[in-house]
Amino acid sequence: MFNIKRRDFIKLAAMAWQILGDSSLAFAKTLQSALNSQSSTTYPIELDVITSLERTIRPSPEISGLPPKELSKLSQYPHYGYGKWSFGPGLVAEIRNDLMPDNFSDTKVSHPLKLIHFFTITDIHITDKESPSQFIYLQQADQTGEHVTSIYSPVMPYTTHVLDAAVQTINAIHKKNKMDFGLSLGDTCNSTQYNELRWYIDVMDGGVITPSSGAHAGANTVDYQKPFKAAGLDRSIPWYQVLGNHDHFWLGSFPVNDYLRASYVSDTVVALGDAFQKPENLFKPDYYMGALDGSTSEAKIIGAGPVASFTAPPKVVADPDRRSLRRQEWMEEFFKSSTAPAGHGFTLENTKKGFACYSFIPKSDLPLKVIVLDDTQNENDGSDDIHGHGFLDQTRYTWLKKELADGQSAGQLMIIAAHIPIAVEPDHSEVEWWLSPLNAVTLPELVAELHRYPNLLMWLAGHRHFNTVKAFVSPDPILAPEKGFWQVETASLRDFPQQFRTFEILLNTDYSVSIRTVNVDPSVSEGTPAAKSRHYAVAAQQIVKTKGIYQNPSSLPDPSIRPMPSGSYNAELRKQLSSGMIATLKMQYVFT
Repeated sequence: MFNIKRRDFIKLAAMAWQILGDSSLAFAKTLQSALNSQSSTTYPIELDVITSLERTIRPSPEISGLPPKELSKLSQYPHYGYGKWSFGPGLVAEIRNDLMPDNFSDTKVSHPLKLIHFFTITDIHITDKESPSQFIYLQQADQTGEHVTSIYSPVMPYTTHVLDAAVQTINAIHKKNKMDFGLSLGDTCNSTQYNELRWYIDVMDGGVITPSSGAHAGANTVDYQKPFKAAGLDRSIPWYQVLGNHDHFWLGSFPVNDYLRASYVSDTVVALGDAFQKPENLFKPDYYMGALDGSTSEAKIIGAGPVASFTAPPKVVADPDRRSLRRQEWMEEFFKSSTAPAGHGFTLENTKKGFACYSFIPKSDLPLKVIVLDDTQNENDGSDDIHGHGFLDQTRYTWLKKELADGQSAGQLMIIAAHIPIAVEPDHSEVEWWLSPLNAVTLPELVAELHRYPNLLMWLAGHRHFNTVKAFVSPDPILAPEKGFWQVETASLRDFPQQFRTFEILLNTDYSVSIRTVNVDPSVSEGTPAAKSRHYAVAAQQIVKTKGIYQNPSSLPDPSIRPMPSGSYNAELRKQLSSGMIATLKMQYVFT
């Protein structure tokens, strides 16, 4: 984002005109005009904020027309009816007693006491659509359909606007039901760029967003390019950050080497190979990968195709703010924020080491600890594969075990917040636990370790862009049901259904716990960029027909994952506590 004083801007524009001539002067005039109007443009949401308990967003019935490789043909969407949706009935919070003893009775449970209320957002993928270092062309070339929306989607120009709408929706909920804190579960950036991260933090802080780069084409005329003033998260809500794979890998998939690092700030669209067929193909310069043209209302793809079909390399206007951030630099940026807490969970000491794990106590009078875990792969792990797997090196695994043991000894309820979920995909999946000797712990070993701590309530995650709930039942469900825990995934703000989650932890009269988790669609006003993003997210889902749990839930390893047709899933999750934890809570909370 720009932080240019007007007097400095005039000097810079004059210098650019002298060096580069009339074209630079035209660029300077365009940017100055956009900056002149930046303080007045806002995008308020509809005031009536409604959760998926009351209504859901339902895409129109299945439509035929465009194949996935023609996803970029936005002008044809109206012809086929893509992007249409309607409000459907709400979804009840399904009561889940998977972890409770066999003799448990719903009729004896009431939850008169709310312990805490918080939200999770994840996989926002703030995207610099004009960056020359992308993978766009492979969306058109890919015949498998597995990766199409992760590398190109018509929602890419609107990621800052959706986040702004989500933040305003959270603020509205907060006014009715106080939020104690928020968790952002990773993949804030699409490809670890500096400007992407700044846009993200500045939206959360309520700053002025200039959601364009390079030539800043369309800054005066195109809706998604215009500078705007974000609302910002209510200052009384502290929010904490988790590291995702897209936050420190190129497009979330590969460590940033010198070639890729140079491509971010280049004036030439990067040439790469089809790494989805074989990861080792990445650095074969077979295709120019393309960028999006911000001067066009439909963000037209430019500079994409086989290298052999170009007489000269396709060019863009370079921008130093596109630079790739190393893990430490990415963490450091969270200390340049006006909202609380300082560093948003990261400490200065750990930031210097690139260690993105920490824990915090959200309420001083509540025995609850949140353990924020970096479970992404290392940059130097030696893998040639796509870096989307779950992974813990020995340092992080040792730290996790100590945090869990300390929390158990201190009589604290515990939540693990990580980016990558566990035990939700087949072993060979790119997003499942990494089967490598470099991983400090196998998946069965990790689950067994987690089962040792009856105070562990749940593992929270993003990454897959799905809303699911999975029960990790105790290895001894009869004699020790309290050793079970839940896993709750939150969907992406980028792709359909574009939702976040709220959580209320409730203490029941029998001193068991209920966790009520509800999906929320960001409220949007008709005609705003965020509303247009919803239209495109629905269209992309209708065209691509995302494979996996929405089409074939029976293919997954655990039948307790129950997605809904709308992509939403609300639940009330019951959890038995240990006798020691019950004794601790009885001392603090007495029911009459």
